[in-house]
Amino acid sequence: MATSSPADACILRTEQLGRTVRGKVLLEDVSFDLRPGEIFAVVGPSGSGKSSLLRLLNRLDEPTSGTVYLDGADYRQIEPRELRRKLGLVTQRPYLFPGTVERNLQFGPAQWGEVMPPEEVAGLLARVGLKDYQQRNVANLSGGEAQRVSVARTLANSPLLLLLDEPTSALDDASKLGIESLIEKIVREQKLTCILVTHDKAQALRMADRALVLENGRMKRIGPAAEVLHA
Repeated sequence: MATSSPADACILRTEQLGRTVRGKVLLEDVSFDLRPGEIFAVVGPSGSGKSSLLRLLNRLDEPTSGTVYLDGADYRQIEPRELRRKLGLVTQRPYLFPGTVERNLQFGPAQWGEVMPPEEVAGLLARVGLKDYQQRNVANLSGGEAQRVSVARTLANSPLLLLLDEPTSALDDASKLGIESLIEKIVREQKLTCILVTHDKAQALRMADRALVLENGRMKRIGPAAEVLHA
């Protein structure tokens, strides 16, 4: 587990973040900060507000109260497209473009006018355990392989922070543990910061440094994962 001192600057901070739609409270008064290099789990049952929180962080939805600070700047001052590059999202089911694995990894940088050379693609795939997969057709990948490509594609955009939305819930047990191990390895090696949204407390205990428990859109507990999730 990563360790952080109180003096560490936070990379992301939410202040009284909330969203209410037509009188229904989806999220209310959620405040936390993220320390560089930590894995922070957001845990709760279906309908607890986990997905609403992710959508607010990525500005797929706009908060009706509070705000988010990224590297000290109010995130409403950051162009949404740039924000989504900085906050790389890995979804529950990998949505890959038809064609080769290489094309999928090159797509993101191309949107910024950048060319990702084949050797860089190969190096990134090797890091996620998919050596020599450049010319594989994504239609022929297993679920675990497709999720590894999804992680690599997100990393190709050089994000500051990873948002993981139930990244293993569609996988079998062997693939699930493999993706967990991969994510931990990448986060620790690159000193990335990571928000892991999961309904699986055991997974949060295996992976996270700290955890936030949501119920009915509200914060119930926050703190070291082992303490919070055994409470």
